[in-house]
Amino acid sequence: MNFFAKPEIVCTGFRFVEGPVWVDDGSPLLAGTGARSGALIFSDIPASRLCWFADGRTGILREPTGQANGNALDPGGMLISCEHESRCVSRFDGKHAARRFVQRFEGKRLNSPNDVAVHSDGLIFFTDPPYAVAPEDRELDFQGIYCVEPESADPTLLNDEFDKPNGLAFSPDETSLYIADTERGHVRRFSAGSDGTLSDDRVFCDCERPDGICVDTAGNVWVACMEGVEIFAPDGRRIGFIALPERPANIAFGDADGSTLYICARTSIYAVETEATGALARRGRSAAEACCS
Repeated sequence: MNFFAKPEIVCTGFRFVEGPVWVDDGSPLLAGTGARSGALIFSDIPASRLCWFADGRTGILREPTGQANGNALDPGGMLISCEHESRCVSRFDGKHAARRFVQRFEGKRLNSPNDVAVHSDGLIFFTDPPYAVAPEDRELDFQGIYCVEPESADPTLLNDEFDKPNGLAFSPDETSLYIADTERGHVRRFSAGSDGTLSDDRVFCDCERPDGICVDTAGNVWVACMEGVEIFAPDGRRIGFIALPERPANIAFGDADGSTLYICARTSIYAVETEATGALARRGRSAAEACCS
């Protein structure tokens, strides 16, 4: 895997950045930002802010956020966020206050939702490690992978056999879901059913403390790891590596053609032009259209 240039810092001075997601121009989320051709939205967790970057400028989209971490767009273009401090999943349309709609499982508070992926049919998948909750405050004795219907407050537990479940991303055709198992040092791959079920759990690749994940249109899996971003072919072979001076936490493809990889790495956002195209599920189009056009 070749790259046009080394990663470059495009904005810095944050406390701990996470949850990058590219938003196309015309989105209500970007109203008032002056962004001309889309923008990257990301979290600054300790600052409890959602920020944006576009055209060399940055700004604040929402604060406080309950220490939002991972973010994703739903099919309607609204922002779904995992809130560490608030221990919930929220929805934000850019116009009104964010609505916290998933907070409990079977009556017990979630640990601290970490990252989220949204299927093109609207079903929301999220991970729930205990990173941001004190041991004595935990109400669940496991770390779950959940899915929830768009208008529901009651998540379904899909798997409880992770040690710090973290980033997650769908394959281009949405038949597989990749999930980082951080403490065990690997990414697991599941077959994803159309009804939201997960099956055929197996280790996809090994890497040091995997965090955020994204996928390109060729099915290659990009993983934020300890020393940089590792790239794996669909069969799990390691095919590339991007070294970074700061430890990356999460990644997303963006820009108009989807070929720029944005990397959230502690205090800075890095960008690298790649020869890949992100498998961005452009809203209003099917997964097949999004990954193949």
